[in-house]
Amino acid sequence: MGGGGRGGFRGVDEQAQRRLNAQAPKVPALGRRVIALFRPYRWRLSFTALLVIVGAGLAVIPPLLVQRIFDEALFPLDGGGPQLNLLTILVGLMIGLFLLSAALGVVQTWLTSTVGNDVTGDLRVRLFEHLQAMELGFFTRTKTGVIQSRLQNDVGGVSGVLTNTVTSILGNTVTVIASLVAMLIIDVRLTLIAIVMMPVLVLVQRRVGQVRARIAAETQESLSELTSITQETLSVSGILLSKSFNRQRTESARYRRENDNQVRLQVRRAMSGQGFFAVVQVIMSSVPAVVYLVAGLLITGGTGEITAGAIVAFTTVQARLLMPLMGLMRVALDLQTSRALFARIFEYLDLEPQIRDSPDAIDVADAPGPRGAIAFEDVVFRYPDAGADRRPTLDGVSFVAEPGSHVAFVGPSGAGKTTILYLAPRLHEASGGVVRYAGADVRTLRQESIIDDVGIVSQETYLFHATVRENLRYAKPDATDEELEAACRAANIHHVIAGFEQGYDTVVGERGYRLSGGEKQRIAIARVLLKDPPVLLLDEATSALDTVSERLVQDALDAAARGRTTLSIAHRLSTVIGADVIHVVEAGRIVESGTHAELLAAGGLYAALAAEQMAASRVLDAEEGAAP
Repeated sequence: MGGGGRGGFRGVDEQAQRRLNAQAPKVPALGRRVIALFRPYRWRLSFTALLVIVGAGLAVIPPLLVQRIFDEALFPLDGGGPQLNLLTILVGLMIGLFLLSAALGVVQTWLTSTVGNDVTGDLRVRLFEHLQAMELGFFTRTKTGVIQSRLQNDVGGVSGVLTNTVTSILGNTVTVIASLVAMLIIDVRLTLIAIVMMPVLVLVQRRVGQVRARIAAETQESLSELTSITQETLSVSGILLSKSFNRQRTESARYRRENDNQVRLQVRRAMSGQGFFAVVQVIMSSVPAVVYLVAGLLITGGTGEITAGAIVAFTTVQARLLMPLMGLMRVALDLQTSRALFARIFEYLDLEPQIRDSPDAIDVADAPGPRGAIAFEDVVFRYPDAGADRRPTLDGVSFVAEPGSHVAFVGPSGAGKTTILYLAPRLHEASGGVVRYAGADVRTLRQESIIDDVGIVSQETYLFHATVRENLRYAKPDATDEELEAACRAANIHHVIAGFEQGYDTVVGERGYRLSGGEKQRIAIARVLLKDPPVLLLDEATSALDTVSERLVQDALDAAARGRTTLSIAHRLSTVIGADVIHVVEAGRIVESGTHAELLAAGGLYAALAAEQMAASRVLDAEEGAAP
C-alpha cells in the first residue's frame, strides 16, 4: 500500500541495505548463458555476421584507392599529367563501394534489430513465465514494484547490448584488423607509432568498466525503488490511503528523494568514462599530426621513400580506425556494465519454485479417491522465511472433508486458517505431514489439475480494469452469454448488472472500485460458478460487508456451495452455523471440532467466541434502537 508514513523511516541503515542489494549477484557461467540466448537465431546471426565482415572489409578499400588516386591518377610518380581515365575509374569504384556499403548497412541494421529485439522479447517472456511458476509465498515477501522493475527496467537495460553488441564487436573488430593491415601495407613504421598507446588504453578501459558496472547496479536498484513507489502510491488502494491520511506531500517527498537519487546516478553513469574517452579521442586525433612530423623526418633524413599518397592514405585509414576502436571500447564498457543487469535477471531465473510437479505426477481424474475429497494428515507448515526458533504456522493439523460436505474453520486472527485453505489446492507446500485430494497426496498430482477442480472466493476480490463480461470470462473464456447470465442469476447479481447503463459491457474500474463490496463479491462468486468446480474455498468472503450485502452474498454462497465440497473461513459465526463440521483453530492447531450446537454445549473457545459476538450484536441492536 501507499504507506504514507513509510518515507520517514528511511535512514542510514536502509541506504546501506540498498547499496548491498545493488551488488551484482554471483551467477555461474554468466557469459555462456548470455551467448546461449542467441542460439535459436544462429542462422540469421551467421548471415548478419557475414554481412558485417563484408561491410567492414569494404570500408577500408577506399583509403587504399585514395593512395592510387594521388600517386597514379592526380600526381603520377613518373612526373606526367593527371590520368583522367584512371581517375574516373577509381572515383567511380569508390562511389560504387560507398553505395554497396550503404545497402549492406541497411540490411545489416534490419537483421541486427530483429534478432536483438527477438532475443530481448524471449528473455522478457521467459522471465515472466518463470515468475508465474513461483509459489504464492514468493509474492507475499517480494514487492510488486521490484518484480516489475526486473521485467521492465533490467530487461530493457540490456536490450541495447543484446541488439547491438554482437554485430558491433564483429564489425568493429574486422574494421580495426582490416585498418591495421592496410596501415601495415602502406607503412610499417607509421603503424607502430599509431598503435603504441593502445595497450595502456585497454588497461584503463577495464578499470573504468568496473566503476560503471557498480554505478549501473545502483541505478537499477534505484529504478526498482521508483517503480515500487509508483506502483504502491498511484494504485487505487494506495492513493485512497494517502488521501485518507493526507500524506500526499509525504509521498511526493519520498518520490522526489528517490528521483533525485536516480538523476544523480544517471549523471554519474553518463559521465563515468567520459574523461577516458576524451583522452582516447585526443590521442587518436593527434596521430595524424605525429604522422606528418615523422613523415617529414623520414623524408629529410633520407631513411626511406614515402609518398604524399601514402601519407594521405595512411592518415585516412588511421582516421577510420578511431570510430571502430572507440566503438569496441564502448562495447567493452557496456558489456562490463550489463553484467550486473544480466546477473539480476538470471538471479530471478535461477530461483527454484518450491512447488513443482513430480515427473510422474498424475491428473486428478486418475486419482484413486472421489473428486472433492480433502484430507489433512498431521500437516505442519512453516513459512520459508520464518526463523527456526519460531513456532510453525500449522502444527499437526488433521481433518477430513467428504465430497459435498461443508467444513468451516473459525478462530482468532493469525491462527492459521487461511494457510489451511491454501494448502488444500497446493498453493502452499506442507512442511510435514500429508495433504490429500481425491485420495492422493497432492505432491503426486499435477497442480494445474487440482486448481481446475477448485474455486476460490477471497475476502479481497480482485477484478481487472475491464468489463463485467471480460472479468467473468476469465474463468471460462468460451462461455456463452447465456452461461454468463445463468451464473450471475445464481450469484444474485444479474439484476444489478442489467441495471447498469451498459449492462455486461460496463467497465468496473481498477480492482472493481466502481462497484460496491457486495457487488464485487457476487461477481466473484458468479465467476467461480462459471468455472463450476467440485470444491469451493471461501476465505472470509462476507467479513467486510454490511448486513444487507452480507445477506445477499451469503445467499449466493449458499447456492454456490450446494453439492460441492466447501471449506470456509468465517469471521462471523452466524455464517457457518449450518456447516457439517466446524473446526476451531488456535495457534496453528485444531483445538475443537463439532457442529454449532455441539461446540456451544462444550463451552470451549467456540462458545467464548460466540458469546463475544452475541454481546457485540446486542450492543449494536441497542444503539440502533436508541438512534431514533
